[in-house]
Amino acid sequence: MKAVSFGKLSDGRLAGLYILRNVNGMEVRLTDYGATIVSILLPGRDGVCRDVVLGHDDVSGYETGHGSIGAVVGRFANRIGNARFMIGRDSYELTANNGPNALHGGRDPYVKRLWDTKVAFGQISSHEISKYAKESLNDNANAFLKENIAGDSVTFCLDSPDGDQGFPGDLHVEVTYTLTDDNELHLDYSALCNEDTPLNLTNHSYFNLDGHDSGSVLNQLVQINAEKFTPNDEWSLPTGEIRDVAGSPMDFRKAKALGRDIGMEDEQLRVGNGYDHNFVLDGEGYREVASLFSEESGIHMSVLTDLPGMQLYTANGMSGEPGKDGAVYWQRCSVCFETQFWPDAINRIAFPGGVLHEGERFTSRTTYKFSV
Repeated sequence: MKAVSFGKLSDGRLAGLYILRNVNGMEVRLTDYGATIVSILLPGRDGVCRDVVLGHDDVSGYETGHGSIGAVVGRFANRIGNARFMIGRDSYELTANNGPNALHGGRDPYVKRLWDTKVAFGQISSHEISKYAKESLNDNANAFLKENIAGDSVTFCLDSPDGDQGFPGDLHVEVTYTLTDDNELHLDYSALCNEDTPLNLTNHSYFNLDGHDSGSVLNQLVQINAEKFTPNDEWSLPTGEIRDVAGSPMDFRKAKALGRDIGMEDEQLRVGNGYDHNFVLDGEGYREVASLFSEESGIHMSVLTDLPGMQLYTANGMSGEPGKDGAVYWQRCSVCFETQFWPDAINRIAFPGGVLHEGERFTSRTTYKFSV
């Protein structure tokens, strides 16, 4: 692994960029700001190397940008209804940021925080990096960050104190990214809290297998192993119903172009302005749950997870977001596969998971596996 500077935040703190490579020429770039996937680069069928996730050129783009691009979201990914919940007899109020609801944890989200980093020789904190900088990045800071570090993985850590965003308990979160020589990018999550607390962690990468700057993703083929999904209300919050996908635009049991049905007259597509829905994944344990394929590039991506749900999101809210390499990101330029517990699980007893109990360690793995 190699680490380099990724620029400076508005408060002067430095961010790092961590580069993982494998024997096949695949490269993954990650930053400690938001524990974010910045780039996934690999050659397509024609030998041309493509960057298949949306992102920004440096940390300032993530600081000012929108859409949680590539980041780890929490303490509770997706929505909590009315920005409130109860654990036992105690009621908690969150910071509403999606109409009446709390989306991806509410205000002051994890995606806008500088995480600590663990590498082979120990832990680097943002304070240790920042001590090398004065008014701007200097030679000492860059020399420190450019050291080659043994290993094919990096771990980002975040401490979220009791009361953070309204959530109870002191929560410690870690996510480890590992790139294998089989072109697998593993995301291993770990969390521990000293009180019962809602927990739902996911990664919010936007994929386009023709390249991040190639335009619409709607011609690419999506397959999802799910016979059911959870319908949404006007705020994209689950109604509580669990509905069959059969006979609806939500049926991805056989691979189909993402855009084939997205323009249909359908109430669920209307309320989401496209796909923004949780799928009830078939099976249990760590298994393949979805795939994306581009005929143009020949790149295929499988999604594997041990979680019970996955949000399919077609970048419906993108409206000219400035991206890396001069790209501009528009609606439906990409697609997200957000593995998760079901939205609002903390408020719906019939929905699985969503609560981390005091002293109990949460672990989970999601994998993006690529082939040509």
